[in-house]
Amino acid sequence: MSNTKDTSTEDRIKAAARKVFHQKGYAGTRTRDIAEEAGINHAMLNYYFRSKEKLFGIVMMETMAQFFKGVSDILNNKNTSLEQKIELIVNNYTDLLLEEPELPTFMFNEVRANPETFVANTPILQALEHSVLARQYAEAVAQGRITEPNLMHSVLNVISLVIFPFIAQPIFTALSRTDKEAYKSLMLQRKTLIPQWIKAILFLP
Repeated sequence: MSNTKDTSTEDRIKAAARKVFHQKGYAGTRTRDIAEEAGINHAMLNYYFRSKEKLFGIVMMETMAQFFKGVSDILNNKNTSLEQKIELIVNNYTDLLLEEPELPTFMFNEVRANPETFVANTPILQALEHSVLARQYAEAVAQGRITEPNLMHSVLNVISLVIFPFIAQPIFTALSRTDKEAYKSLMLQRKTLIPQWIKAILFLP
């Protein structure tokens, strides 16, 4: 029974830390903020996680894992075309960011503060370079179907079109007086629109 209770408390602390870190970032978060969010005292938090640094490291690793979850399967699916992979990646990240809209701002701020940690723990570029998607892209370039030979330009275009609206949400909603439901509707529409735009940019008619 005690082990179950310990696990439950640990999970509650991690969930609270995730919420507070995502909202305030590492520098703006105090361990007391996390303890209050978790509904425990400060001594108990220190018992489970000895330092803010340790707890942040766990949250950051889990956040990165969530951010890249499922992408590897999409990149290396031999049964989907390049065009279908673009659609799946856009859908995957749009759905994730609708659930976790603070995720991209948190990641970008913390990665900018400590890029070495991100690179060391995130083999996404290596996975991309050796993926089925990269091979399909190179084949499309060789066949003259794609106008841009550098895959990284296309990756940046997809990332920008998907992620930037979530980073810019506070500014956009304030200027346009768009409520949360209307904004969510816009993001859902972009799940269809972004693949269309990317294909129009990339592929020759």
